[in-house]
Amino acid sequence: MRYKHFKNANVDVSELAVGTWGLDSNRWSNGSSREEAIAAIRSMVDHGVNLIDTAANYGNGAAEQIVGEAIKTMDRSKILISTKFGVPNDFYKRETRGVYRDAKFGSVLRELASSLRNLQTDYVDFYFLHWPDPSTPIAETMCALNFAKEQGAIRYIGLSNADIPLIEEAMKYGKVDVVQPPFSMLDQRYKEMMEWCTAHGIDTMTYGSIGGGILSGRYREIPNWEPNDVRYTFYKGFSEPTFSKVMELMKTLDEIAEAHNAPVSQVAINWTCQKDYVSTSLVGVTSTRHVKENTDTFNWMLTNEEMARIDSELERLGLDKL
Repeated sequence: MRYKHFKNANVDVSELAVGTWGLDSNRWSNGSSREEAIAAIRSMVDHGVNLIDTAANYGNGAAEQIVGEAIKTMDRSKILISTKFGVPNDFYKRETRGVYRDAKFGSVLRELASSLRNLQTDYVDFYFLHWPDPSTPIAETMCALNFAKEQGAIRYIGLSNADIPLIEEAMKYGKVDVVQPPFSMLDQRYKEMMEWCTAHGIDTMTYGSIGGGILSGRYREIPNWEPNDVRYTFYKGFSEPTFSKVMELMKTLDEIAEAHNAPVSQVAINWTCQKDYVSTSLVGVTSTRHVKENTDTFNWMLTNEEMARIDSELERLGLDKL
């Protein structure tokens, strides 16, 4: 495993992190069992991963509970836990599509208390505002986070899915240690923000590194999931005309993977992690059969020429501007 030093947080973090959005059975179909997910998380840690990311929103606390069960047998001081607040589930409000945003002072502390119970821990290492709440001033949210930090309930403050103006405003009221944007070959819309954060000592945890699985090479036809599967709408590759362009890209990725005798997923993960403005990459792992494939990524690296070749192909296909 390779590690990077987080500047503001002053901790060493594995370049690969456990992502747990896929444990949300309300939004992902064909999920794993609870026991299988716990085993996968533990196996990732055994292979050198030291960061586990989750959120209160994932399965209405279910993902946090699975993480809590997984870490019970671990040395808590050796692992980093990241979770998020501010997007409570409300399945009774159709106009909010099942969620709403709430980052008020009291709401932050209530969600944190719930997350600590779910995770069976006394503190969270990284605590993220999941999505910006336009109805709550960021000053109020930061006040709650600073209070939680003073109480020892969280160690570091993060903003997820945030833009530069919001980050700058938040920095007026406290230190922002890390951001969490989506980033992959097929989603580079936050690239400028990530570069800006890197220049200001703020590290990046990126999610969606294999585009919901399409960059793993496993899907050569549009999959037939349940209609409400979030991958159809959140990720950009599972509908036409983008799907056909991704399949064209796969020809290049297949050639590079073959040259390294490696799976295509390792090409996609390395491409993300080798970017200077990426500190760690969250990859969902719901089964132990994917653990070694993902962690073995860090036994090799793409050459500068291969990185440039992929970037050139993304530009040619227009996939860098999705």
